[in-house]
Amino acid sequence: MLLNQGIEMSYLKEFQTQIANHNLTSILKLWEEYCCGDELDCEELIQILKALKYSDMAENFGRHVDRILPLWKTVGETPAAYEILSLIIDLQTANNEMFADLAYNALHQKFATDPLFNERIRLVGLRSKEKFQGAIGNYEILAHMKKGNYVFHIGGWGVGEIIDVSQLREQVSIEFDYVPGRKDLSFSNAFKTLLPIPKDHFLAMRFGTPDVLEQKAKENPAEVIRILLRDLGPKTASEIKDELCELVIPTNEWQKWWQSARAKVKKDTMIESPEDIKDPFVLRRQEMRHEDKLQKALEGKLDPNTLIQTVYSFFKDFSDTLKDSTFKALLQDKLKEALSYQDLSDAQELQIHFFLEDLSNESEYEPIAELIRRFKDLEGIIKNIEILAFKKRLLTEIRKHKSDWQEFFLNIFFHMDQGTLRDYILNELLAAGLKTQVKAKLEGLLAHPGQNPEAFIWYFQKVMSQDSLPFADQAGKIRFFEGFLVLLSKVEGNPDQRDLVKKIHGILSAGRYAIVRQIMQNASIQEVQEFLLLATKCHSLSDHDIKILHSLGEVVHPSLAKLQKNKSKDSSEEEVIWTTKEGFQKLQDRIQQIGTVDTVENAKEIEVARSHGDLRENAEFKSALEKRDRLQGELKFLSDQLNKCRVLTKEDVPSDEVGVGSIVECKNQKGQKITYTLLGPWDADTEKNILSFQSKLAQTMKGKSVGEKFQFQSEEYTIVSIKSFL
Repeated sequence: MLLNQGIEMSYLKEFQTQIANHNLTSILKLWEEYCCGDELDCEELIQILKALKYSDMAENFGRHVDRILPLWKTVGETPAAYEILSLIIDLQTANNEMFADLAYNALHQKFATDPLFNERIRLVGLRSKEKFQGAIGNYEILAHMKKGNYVFHIGGWGVGEIIDVSQLREQVSIEFDYVPGRKDLSFSNAFKTLLPIPKDHFLAMRFGTPDVLEQKAKENPAEVIRILLRDLGPKTASEIKDELCELVIPTNEWQKWWQSARAKVKKDTMIESPEDIKDPFVLRRQEMRHEDKLQKALEGKLDPNTLIQTVYSFFKDFSDTLKDSTFKALLQDKLKEALSYQDLSDAQELQIHFFLEDLSNESEYEPIAELIRRFKDLEGIIKNIEILAFKKRLLTEIRKHKSDWQEFFLNIFFHMDQGTLRDYILNELLAAGLKTQVKAKLEGLLAHPGQNPEAFIWYFQKVMSQDSLPFADQAGKIRFFEGFLVLLSKVEGNPDQRDLVKKIHGILSAGRYAIVRQIMQNASIQEVQEFLLLATKCHSLSDHDIKILHSLGEVVHPSLAKLQKNKSKDSSEEEVIWTTKEGFQKLQDRIQQIGTVDTVENAKEIEVARSHGDLRENAEFKSALEKRDRLQGELKFLSDQLNKCRVLTKEDVPSDEVGVGSIVECKNQKGQKITYTLLGPWDADTEKNILSFQSKLAQTMKGKSVGEKFQFQSEEYTIVSIKSFL
């Protein structure tokens, strides 16, 4: 997508609906009504004409597009008027004198000093005035054809840089992003497939100056996101990652970069950030102050949770705006009003007072202390608070105002879902000299790791990296490692614990099994044997994992070598993909079909679907994008296969044993004969008993000679004869 088409207006929505319904009659009636208007919204008309241009009714509509000309003339000589006329010339089918004069005059006014003006007027059809549909856009392409400029290929070749232009041969040479080598396109072909893009376009910068764009993205990420949204339209976080990750920001830096960028984008007054991760970021037409945005969000009576989440997000992201005393007073009034809600829960009341404390100038905000003393179920309130920072804040208030806070902290220690809360509780208890009590709680965790698995994993990671904690000595670490393996064996069969199992595997294998190395280094042979025994009970560990654990154990205790099971080594060598000349041609034809036909048709499908509007609810648009992904994936897969292909010759086919290119005659125990031909995957045809050499049956026969037997699907076969396919 090259232009931001996320704008929706009243008439535009109606046109999009009728285009989606393929209702030409309703479109023409609507067009008649639209053309009779008194004022013209240029941006809306541009979007309407684009939607019609990419629809399957463009040709029929083109006979009626001239009705807009009287209203268009009221706009005057503006860039928008020029763009509208260009779209009118794209759509019109009459090719009459009036349209020719309009197009010529517009081009002459803009390109009068162009030394190639007359020649280019001829190329776009305005000299003969016989066929000049698209003349203005085509002239723009010709004027853009200069060495070093950039274009976008709508057929799937991506961005290209113009390398050479020949007026004599009427062709342009371009190097594209997605196809190798320099490509020569005739001017007439360029008119159909190329869109000019400026050097400051996001795609042009990503293709031509990626280092500059990367530096800009690191220095001012919000600016780069603005450029991306300006040129490519609304994008979700996932789609932004597709456009930037690896292509601009290295993969290993993406997570850190996006976290920083996301925070800055939320504060950008020109970018509308989505509430849901599945919704897109949108570039606003006008700047919106954060205060105005919050004030609008707080209009009416919100339910308490929505109010709390909205105000908290604002406090976190835009705290500077609270310097405005008028706005600050308005916000205080809204929060005080919320305290009168009859359905307000204890957790909600407390959080609203947290806001009011932050907005007040009081050194001691007494209402919070009163609430802490009054509430009976503080643990329940902590669980009912959704904002992590407020959970932590409540714990600090309990620590401050409750005389029995130590007992309370010990009781809820392992019931907290977040590691940061456990960290706070642990640090406060140890600082208060309660190491013995903490150790007693950890003994219970060791005895029954499955009762609080998240808490066990949290403390396991801490005890492995910090030597000052309880159980951080060697004996304690060994006990926790044993408990770690016991926990894995307990939770791996529970479908609800898949994420935890995945986390355990990640901890185990991180840093080339660094934790395992650390533990085994000082463990006795009996302890290592216990680890290996426990590991065999963890069925989610792969053979590769078990093998590594044995190897690490053997490094410390070589006598454990006898415990290592003999298993066949995995073969990682890539096989040559054999094929016949016909199969090779079939593969090439499919690659060409995808690159020159399927992707072009898909690009048109995307543009048509995009013209229907509201990309978030546009099933056709999503389907077209999914098809593009499938085509690109298939093209990559087939290109990889093509690089591995080798055409069979007579010398490649063995004569004394079964191999690629063999025709094998077999008989079963009943004496029934069957003949198989073993060729490459692109020659396979099961109806003719032509098998891919990669198939299981072919691999079973491979290397066998005449008279040898093999088994397949519980039946025994004998090889009767072997011939060469060639």
